[in-house]
Amino acid sequence: MIKKLLFSFSLLIAANAFAQEQATISTNLQDAKTTINRNIYGMFSEHLGNGIYGGFWVDKNAKVPKVGRIRMDVVNALKKIDIPNLRWPGGCFADEYHWMDGIGDPAKRPKMVNTNWGGVTEDNSFGTNEFMELCKLLNTEPYVSGNLGSGTVKEMSNWVEYMNFDGVSPMTKLRKEDGRDKPYDVRFFAIGNESWGCGGNMTPEYYSDLFRQYATFTKSYKGAPLRRIASGANADDYHWTDVCMRDIPLNLMWGLSLHYYTIPTGNWGKKGSATNFTEAEYFNTMKNCLKMEELVTKHAAVMDKYDPQKKVALVVDEWGVWTDPIPGTNPSFLRQQNSMRDALIAATTLNIFNNHADRVRMANLAQTVNVLQSLVLTKGDDMLLTPTYYVFNMYKVHQDAKLLPLKISVPEYKNGDESIPAVNASASVDSLGRVHITLVNLDANNDITVSADLEGENHSSISGQILDSKNLTDVNSFSNKNLVITKKFDGAKMKQHTVTVTLPKHSVVCLEIK
Repeated sequence: MIKKLLFSFSLLIAANAFAQEQATISTNLQDAKTTINRNIYGMFSEHLGNGIYGGFWVDKNAKVPKVGRIRMDVVNALKKIDIPNLRWPGGCFADEYHWMDGIGDPAKRPKMVNTNWGGVTEDNSFGTNEFMELCKLLNTEPYVSGNLGSGTVKEMSNWVEYMNFDGVSPMTKLRKEDGRDKPYDVRFFAIGNESWGCGGNMTPEYYSDLFRQYATFTKSYKGAPLRRIASGANADDYHWTDVCMRDIPLNLMWGLSLHYYTIPTGNWGKKGSATNFTEAEYFNTMKNCLKMEELVTKHAAVMDKYDPQKKVALVVDEWGVWTDPIPGTNPSFLRQQNSMRDALIAATTLNIFNNHADRVRMANLAQTVNVLQSLVLTKGDDMLLTPTYYVFNMYKVHQDAKLLPLKISVPEYKNGDESIPAVNASASVDSLGRVHITLVNLDANNDITVSADLEGENHSSISGQILDSKNLTDVNSFSNKNLVITKKFDGAKMKQHTVTVTLPKHSVVCLEIK
């Protein structure tokens, strides 16, 4: 076992032919005490557009590998990246979803209107049991969002009983009639979603009172201690966080959520194109992405006032880039392409979450298939993996590893009169003593040379992976599925205690040091 390890990373950028800027990152293995909770790498799938229907759940006559109507090529791709949890059924949809409409004989289930996402008809063929089967096939943990906005206390209480109780009761009887004898043992359960907006347009004081009431009647059953997650703030609404932390007893609340989307333009009315943008627009997008660092820091500080022992998790259960939809598609279906820029957003955001692992213990990318910053796009019987998918595949090494806190000073990436940090990073050590460092170069124009001095025990090997592409606008398409994929990276060299590596412009690199 490595006793002590000291990294001193010198990041050098050529400012011109005669001068260089220098930046440093340092860490000590003795400080590796906080676990990066694997649930930070969670996913989100809502009844929205083709996220469920046409994504995970296909027509019975579709010519793709299936279990029932669950699409297995998508499932198998996601299994490879070890997604730890899947959030469902929403989103805004959650607070108009009545779970009993989605159980029993699919042919007899009532239909409903999905008022939030296009006014389309929801046939409820994908309900609780289908979702649980999907989670089983994915080998992932279910995270269920309960209906606070238009539901009742009894309805929510009954849903938890249906999923988790193993004794004799009306809800257990219903579950067994649906073909499931044993309970599902769901642990993660949200009480409402975006209660400040589509979940009810509530004040934080009113929501906190409702949470206390609903939480009282959502019970923990044997084998399934319920981790209740409160509907937290929209972006920088620190007042919402303050009221919830003040008014909700900490023993009722496992986590408090936070939602923040990277909007390229910063304008919700005209968000910007996913594939056609200038360097200035790219810079502004990354500046907005980096705001997550400020949000997590400040919300955590509010939580610390009431919870200095950090018992309550900050759950960022909706995050990602949100652009204008693909032209010609239903604008309410939120289908967007996924570029090299979006991979940099994902990698940067995950680095932020890793570095705040003392408080951020769960997060969910929005969304998994065909919606927003998805990992998978489908088109009929065909599918592809997006650049964001490959980021999650690289970063899975951090799951449940010990965080190596970084002291970091980096060069600036400048655009006009503005600047942002050119490099961000996170590092961890796993149970086998392997050190993983994920580095992101946001600079659109310059490669960055990293010199890493490792003091402590000798290391025998270094290897790496890289995700990059010629253009920031590059995407994987159905005519070219492998334009932006991870490749073996041989650009890192080790000599005694020194590692040198050059990060190509706008790239993501993951190093493994043994």
